[in-house]
Amino acid sequence: MMNNKPAQSINEGTRLLNVNQVAEYIGVSIHTLYTMVSQRRIPFVKVGRLTKFDRQALDAWIRQHSVKPSHNPLAHA
Repeated sequence: MMNNKPAQSINEGTRLLNVNQVAEYIGVSIHTLYTMVSQRRIPFVKVGRLTKFDRQALDAWIRQHSVKPSHNPLAHA
């Protein structure tokens, strides 16, 4: 079930992002993001009962999980 709320813009000065912002930022559904949180597959911060995401930690996580191109000698043939 997709959330029909309008997308929230991400201000460059904002350190902690909410679930809606991060789901849009990384291109997954809110449900998928909560699943990733419950499985501790993505860095998050608990602020009381709220789940927030540190922008710097999230960007580092994205860099760490980026798939680098492999060197394929057949590609140059």
